[in-house]
Amino acid sequence: MEKLKNETIVALATPPGKSGIGVIRVSGSCCSSVVKKILNKENIKARHAYYLPFYDNDKKVLDSGIAILFKAPQSFTGEDVLELQAHGGPVVLDSILKTILSFGCRLARPGEFSERAFLNDKIDLVQAEAISDLINASSEQAARSAVSSMQGEFSNCIKQLVEEITQLRIFVESAIDFPEEEIDFLSDNKVQDSLNKIISQLENVKLTAKQGTLLSEGMTVAIAGKPNVGKSTLLNSLSGTETAIVTDIAGTTRDLLKETINLDGMPLHVIDTAGLRESENKIEQEGIRRAWNAIEHADKIIFVVDSLETKEIDPKKLWPEFFEKHQSRKPFVIVKNKIDLTSEEPRIEQKEDYSIVYLSAKDRKGIERLKEYLKNYMGYKTHAEGIFIARRRHLDALERSYQYLLNGKIQIQENKAGELLAEDLRQAQLALSEITGEFTSDDLLGKIFESFCIGK
Repeated sequence: MEKLKNETIVALATPPGKSGIGVIRVSGSCCSSVVKKILNKENIKARHAYYLPFYDNDKKVLDSGIAILFKAPQSFTGEDVLELQAHGGPVVLDSILKTILSFGCRLARPGEFSERAFLNDKIDLVQAEAISDLINASSEQAARSAVSSMQGEFSNCIKQLVEEITQLRIFVESAIDFPEEEIDFLSDNKVQDSLNKIISQLENVKLTAKQGTLLSEGMTVAIAGKPNVGKSTLLNSLSGTETAIVTDIAGTTRDLLKETINLDGMPLHVIDTAGLRESENKIEQEGIRRAWNAIEHADKIIFVVDSLETKEIDPKKLWPEFFEKHQSRKPFVIVKNKIDLTSEEPRIEQKEDYSIVYLSAKDRKGIERLKEYLKNYMGYKTHAEGIFIARRRHLDALERSYQYLLNGKIQIQENKAGELLAEDLRQAQLALSEITGEFTSDDLLGKIFESFCIGK
């Protein structure tokens, strides 16, 4: 933290390339020195916009633009921040950056501005992540949910849960200090009622966070099947574009084709894989290897079957290789394609542990049914209110906290063990604190912020 205070960072905050305006941000203790050199002025008033020339080391004008100084701690990072708005030509911006670097500043790492804001208590970790999520939002609903998280809606839910767990811990640990009263307090409904209330609140937060995760990260499906069953046609029908080349020649798709589709706000990442079959062709073999790898990492598998070729619906007979590899653990749905050739109607048949979707990818009959099925499978609710953006790490922390609380409930009901209950409450509190960053390892912080844009 002390090292951060001694280093001044600079970065381009707008995307590289030509534009009307390019924004350069500087943050750190040397901002006053940068103001003096780049603007050739002793100082400027904070939070006032100045139209001024920008100078290099030889006092030659590089450009003219807007300069705004934000003094610590009233800035995004909590440090002195200088923002320069110049003309958006790459050569001009590069010249300004090089000049500022010559003043003793260094280029910012990806996400370092947001990281400093977090470390200086200007924002918590959820709000920092929401900045990146807003930039990368793939739908209007995802953007609105990211704004909710930026404004602290998710953080406030977590802080309220942490506060209630803390109060319950205080009560439990105080009672443990008086062993003769421990059994009485565990038999008292007050502890159990408080714990049940916290568990119920956490369940609601988990449901909302899951919707937020779907908005942020979406769902990945891999389209698999034998050659020429219509996998690429299905990809094109789902995306509404001619992404994949479609021919009657078996083995046309040799590599993975990826397309992201917006399903009422939820990103659907669709991967078209090479036809699964034995092949002597080394290129096709590599495509098949990649296909199996995509199947391993997908949330759900769409196994496409040619309705004209077979009436079989038993998945273990249709795809024995899959069940040998996964022992039925990987979620899948069977798509009976080409019903335009068998005069069948689009429909969905729900079996005991899998579904069959009958459709025609060529005529797009039944495509909307498949989309609805995928949304329902993920539990995605269209236009749900009060959603905040969330990530998988948040879901993991919420689930761990939830399991600790359930275990604590067992300690009350079955074991009458106050010390074990107190420990479960402590672990639940720590898991929740990871979400906002009150308790977070440096390694996790590094992974989070390195995925951000430079200049944010």
